[in-house]
Amino acid sequence: MPNPQVIVNTSPLLYLHQVGYLELLQRLYSQILTPSAVIEELAIGKNKGIDVPNIQAIEWISITLVKSVSLIPAIIDLGQGEAEVLALGLENPGSLLIFDDQLARRIANLYRLKYSGTLGVLVKAKQQGYLSSVAPVIAKLRHQGMWLTDKVVNELFVTWYGSIGEHKSTKSLSGKRLN
Repeated sequence: MPNPQVIVNTSPLLYLHQVGYLELLQRLYSQILTPSAVIEELAIGKNKGIDVPNIQAIEWISITLVKSVSLIPAIIDLGQGEAEVLALGLENPGSLLIFDDQLARRIANLYRLKYSGTLGVLVKAKQQGYLSSVAPVIAKLRHQGMWLTDKVVNELFVTWYGSIGEHKSTKSLSGKRLN
């Protein structure tokens, strides 16, 4: 069974690039699609001095235009990148969307679209042997400014590993006791 098309938004591309793990997307999914709005969002970041990936120079990422503009959700609080990722997901049934935005995830649920996020990419990479540990990468993501609450991170470890952290301690990644 071939891999589904994978459509990636700005934040997973940005943060995986900043912590040196962007290539995980290629290893896990081979060919990646991203909408033109993501390229525009990254260009805005670059103009502000943010370290962003040069998507045009990465041969395994295809910049894809939304064919039907009417599919782009017109929701004020939704970024254009997320809106176009959702639209491409609707145009390509069975695709996997990768974004971190909670509103985009709620909309994806309404349309019954499959999605994951940056942390899901890391978990899949660990499961397939591309990472020996997820916790240090999460620490790097937080250092780069990715907003991850202890609750989200701890729920990830409990869901995927059956315990808090791969180190099986009773402390969260921030060092706070959980019990």
